[in-house]
Amino acid sequence: MRLQKYLAMCGVASRRHAEEMIAQGHVTVNGVTIREMGVQVEETDVVRVDGRKVAPEQQQVYIMYHKPAGEMTTASDPEGRPTVMSHFEHLKVRLFPVGRLDYDSEGLLLLTNDGAMADKLLHPSNEVNKTYLARVKGEVTRDMVQKLQNGVVLDERRTSPARVRVGKTEGEYTYVTVTIHEGRNRQVRRMFEAVGTEVLALKRVGFGPLQLNDLPRGRWRYLEAREISALKALYE
Repeated sequence: MRLQKYLAMCGVASRRHAEEMIAQGHVTVNGVTIREMGVQVEETDVVRVDGRKVAPEQQQVYIMYHKPAGEMTTASDPEGRPTVMSHFEHLKVRLFPVGRLDYDSEGLLLLTNDGAMADKLLHPSNEVNKTYLARVKGEVTRDMVQKLQNGVVLDERRTSPARVRVGKTEGEYTYVTVTIHEGRNRQVRRMFEAVGTEVLALKRVGFGPLQLNDLPRGRWRYLEAREISALKALYE
């Protein structure tokens, strides 16, 4: 099979991230550094990532984590900021996050060693919904809502239509629930900026069929079988 798919099966990273690791020279096959895509590997080949031998995971693991604000969704951070992965170092499998949440944002983060699932959930063609609860500065008008629903221009490209529901107002703040299926950098925050207001706090409360519900901030749990099946139904 292709090397990037093999790495995903080993729980090293999603296939897309595995391609980046290959291009950057982190991967060797039988002692030879590989930088090009499409290299085929067999079961008898010895594959290493940064010198560590890898092999396909025997058990697939799926975890829901309530990421607090102030954590990076990376394995390490050059600035020394805390990362979500530090909570899972005791597990015997190598997990990676499915997508990212901004440093300043909190909420539902899916982690797994199932690279094939991660790739399919993140692929734009599958349009997996992500739902956010935003605390927004000031009033959110009907005109703002309509613009968000129709899509706004970010980086010279219009966002896909969003589902928007305006909730309660508390003092100078308004709570808004937004559902999108794209995953551009800091997209929800930038969408509100584009219509003239600012997101002060952002929490992801839904990812596809998964709901954060009452999972406490900073805690995690394994997905139930029905939840895993519901995720796979999005692309199978």
